Amino acid sequence: MSPNATLASNGISIERWTKSSRVALGCMAAVLGLLMFAPTVLGAGAIDRMTALFIYVILAAMWNALAGFGGLVSVGQQVFFGLGAYFTIRLADAGLNPFVALFAAAIVTGALSIPLSLFMLRLKGGEFAIGMWVVATLAHLLVNLDRLIQGETGTSLISLNVYDSGTRRATIYWLALIAMAALLGVRVIATKRLLFVLAAFGIAVAGGLWLATATTFQPKTYFSVQWTAYMIFMVLVGGIGKFEGAILGAILFFVIETFFGSAGVWYLIGLGATAVIFSLYLPRGLWGEIERRFDFQLLPVGYRLKLPGPHKIKWEE
Repeated sequence: MSPNATLASNGISIERWTKSSRVALGCMAAVLGLLMFAPTVLGAGAIDRMTALFIYVILAAMWNALAGFGGLVSVGQQVFFGLGAYFTIRLADAGLNPFVALFAAAIVTGALSIPLSLFMLRLKGGEFAIGMWVVATLAHLLVNLDRLIQGETGTSLISLNVYDSGTRRATIYWLALIAMAALLGVRVIATKRLLFVLAAFGIAVAGGLWLATATTFQPKTYFSVQWTAYMIFMVLVGGIGKFEGAILGAILFFVIETFFGSAGVWYLIGLGATAVIFSLYLPRGLWGEIERRFDFQLLPVGYRLKLPGPHKIKWEE
């Protein structure tokens, strides 16, 4: 008798999809469909802010995939954010359409992450975390040597100027929405190297999208460790190892930034204090607590062992 048959005969089943996850995905599909029409009804400011939210979700989801599912805690993921923007500038300067260059740059960055992973994945724990920060610093210095970039003076994605502001804003919005939906829909895999490359590609997409919204590229901005700090904050607050947590964390970060981002250094202090409080008192994050208390799952990530009676045991792939 097979193991699955034995489990079934004992009233035990293994499930990936739940009723709540089916309903949630249906609702998400409907929301995504409605969001596609946002540029036709919302103002320029609202579209820019929603584009920023989509980018934050991508960043949170990619760091969560790396650390939450792969156990690879990095403080140097800004290297891929910066390289995504840098290669977008380079490819657009070579004559490639800027919107095409954005995704081509992410592919180049992802390809570069493959040989990088051969060295970095030999490092463990804190060595990996600090090693990625060192790689980000080196990449920053190398990009500064490119005459096109003009050191920390930077340059602009001038090829976007051929599009009027409305067309440019709507296109970037749609690209960010599609990229967010596609990256959230990728099945989580257990191989650390593939997770490393996936995170590199996704964060590079985010870097290119941010460049498209800002149009200007200054290495010290795009290679700043603040980007990884934001990723860590979103995942810690929302819930590590949960894609729902990454989404919730990104939304909370977006709200906090919108209302308190102008507070300067106090805003950064507040983010740090919030992260510490969550680490001490809510180590599972907000979504982790919701799932623990209510046995509630929205996305079909991982498998659930369903036992007879009211109790369930759940684990991730």
